[in-house]
Order: sequence, then structure tokens, then C-alpha cells
Amino acid sequence: MIRAAVLGPSGRMGARVIELLAARSDMALAAAIDHPSSPLIGQKVAGGVEVTGDLAGLAGCDVYIDFTTPEGTAAAARAAAAAGHPVAAVVGTTGLGRDAEAALGQLARTAPVLVAANFSLGVNLLFVLAETAARALGATFDLEIVETHHRHKRDAPSGTALALARALASGRGVELEEVLTTERSGEVGARPDGEIGVVAVRGGDVIGDHTAFFLGEGERVELTHRAGSRDLFGAGALRAAAWLASRPPGRYTMRDVLGL
Repeated sequence: MIRAAVLGPSGRMGARVIELLAARSDMALAAAIDHPSSPLIGQKVAGGVEVTGDLAGLAGCDVYIDFTTPEGTAAAARAAAAAGHPVAAVVGTTGLGRDAEAALGQLARTAPVLVAANFSLGVNLLFVLAETAARALGATFDLEIVETHHRHKRDAPSGTALALARALASGRGVELEEVLTTERSGEVGARPDGEIGVVAVRGGDVIGDHTAFFLGEGERVELTHRAGSRDLFGAGALRAAAWLASRPPGRYTMRDVLGL
């Protein structure tokens, strides 16, 4: 039985991961850790586990799942590294800065670490297909991404859209930062060769749609993923956690989980 901790149980993703985890026979919730100011502190969640604000609880776990903030991710990675035994990390927090990346890098020296912009199995397959298509179709096709999310989403482009753009850039053998554009307005002139554009659409209650366009002369290819439920993100994170718990130290991706 894999002992799992869930960080951020007061968040939408954290709460759902706990509910989905309770239905699994191969994992048990060993700790639910939230920010010390959370109103959930002291309350019990699925499985009768009491929510605490103490990251020392990670020491009693084999793996933790983190959908929190960059600051929370950095603190959790440092606590896991000090646990005295390998504690695997499955991280879905986006917008990680240098501090969080450094802490995760340090943790990866002694435990397996997996960071993903999106835990949907279908989205991660989309990344592979997009990279393959970009490589196969070559420079004569223009590459564009359109992503659509609900009106409450605060960041743009989405982390998934940027990961998809990175897959396209990898297929082309270029650095994304050198070819990415996320804004066009006014007299911008003709489209530069090799550019990868990302357009963000916001509205309604859309969970998440992502389309990669391969636009050639006289033809185009479109690869699309549409999320119909947020449960697929939690289920993917739990699949990653179950796979990661028995791996040696190092950095892993969802491609590794899928065997791609």
C-alpha cells in the first residue's frame, strides 16, 4: 500500500485528488497538509485523516501530490528532502520560479520527482503527437496554438499551451523562447518564418481546450484535446504517483509514466 500525502486539500484540485484517492485500492491517504491559515486545519477529510499545516507530515509518506503555489511547492520539496528517506513528488503547480525549481532539483538527488503542466493522459499524448507532426511536416508549415479556458482562469497562456508550444519547438529543434509569440496587435507585418504563436481565449465554464494548428500551402492539420471533466487531471496525478513511488531518484515526466 502506497502512503500518499495531498497538499492543498482546501483547493479545488487538492480536494478532488483526495476524493479520487479514497477510491483506489493501491494507495491510502496518509497526510493532508494545507497552509497553516487554512480553515480546514484540524478538520478531517476522506479516510478520517486530519488536515494539518505541518510539512513534517511528509516524513510518514511514500509520495506526495502538490497542486498549490510556487512558494508552497518550494517549501514542500525542502521538507521532503529532509524526511530521512525518499519521498516522491508529483507536482502540478504552475508558474514555478527559481526557488521552487532549485528545491525540486535538490529533492531529485534523493527521490523521484515528476512535474507536469497537465496530468491528463490525453493531453500528454497530444504533446507527443504534436512534436512528431512538427518534426515530420517541417519548416514549410506554420505552427499556431489556440487554447480556451473558463472566464476565471488568471494566467495566459495556460501552462498546458506553453508545454504544447515547447513540444512543437522540440519537434523543430529550436528553443521556444526564440520563436514564441503570444501577442499580435496593430501593423505587425507578415508572419516571420519559424514563429510559434499562442492565442488565449477566455469565457464561460470551459475546462480546457487546446488545438495545435499545422498550416501549410493548400492543407492544414489540427490536433485537438478537449477536457470534459477536471477529474481526469486528478486521476492522471494519482496514476503518476502510483508509478513514481517505486522509481529511483531523478526527474521524470508524464511521457515516462505513459511509456512513450
